[in-house]
Amino acid sequence: RAVAEEISGGAEGVIITHGTDTMMYTAAALSFMLTTPVPVIIVGSQRSSDRPSSDSSMNAICAATAAISDIAEVCVVMHGSTSDDYCSIHRGTRVRKMHTSRRDAFQSINQPPLGRVDYRTRKVETALPYRKRGQARLSLRDRLEPKCALVKYTPGSSPDILSYYIDQGYRGIVLEGTGLGHVASDWIEGIRRATEEGIPVVVASQCLRGRICDRVYDTGRDMLNAGAIEGEDMLAEVALVKLMWALANADTSECAAGTKGIEAVRSIMRTSLAGEIGHSTPITV
Repeated sequence: RAVAEEISGGAEGVIITHGTDTMMYTAAALSFMLTTPVPVIIVGSQRSSDRPSSDSSMNAICAATAAISDIAEVCVVMHGSTSDDYCSIHRGTRVRKMHTSRRDAFQSINQPPLGRVDYRTRKVETALPYRKRGQARLSLRDRLEPKCALVKYTPGSSPDILSYYIDQGYRGIVLEGTGLGHVASDWIEGIRRATEEGIPVVVASQCLRGRICDRVYDTGRDMLNAGAIEGEDMLAEVALVKLMWALANADTSECAAGTKGIEAVRSIMRTSLAGEIGHSTPITV
């Protein structure tokens, strides 16, 4: 709401300083909540400003450069290498912290970075199509459904885990399966019970790169028949935030028009709203 208020007041770009540990969650949430006509840039530092190796100043300068660029999306700007040469511009729904302490910890997953800022020249170079400044009107849909869970399946784990979340009144579940998106066959009935009770179950993969495909093996097809929703190439954490958003906004979302309840959520989760789903996955990322 604060970001939307600044844009409504005439801001030509917005910079949000943020801790790095949960930055990807905020970036994803803002990407779904906010349609912006100007750049919204999230930035932080891996190392504090009192350290000789701090990345704070360079990241801030590159973020400010991106904030006056033509990229009217929610993005994360952080060091692109271990040197002080450039910062990467990551789409808010594609970025993940991949190292605890490296300055180049943030990477785009299943998609190259949107672009980069050359620290020496302040030149912005883009590598992907993006929404340009002024192309969209400001829109804010900031509701979230908090009772959603991200469940990581492990071999031998009990399907009672799903029953717990169902019995506790959770509204949605993202199930982080193995490989192409699988769980053991004794979890199938838990998925079926959840969907029959109106609780969407979205399947993501524990593999960071690649795409869910539950049509290859019998177990995956059984999961789909039980009502599971494939998360395509979304990161599990992004799928969780999107599900929280979808459950809270399904009644006003254009891509869910004509549907209600779990079918409306299913339609939203299958639609790319902020670049979180790609039609194909490049082999180089």
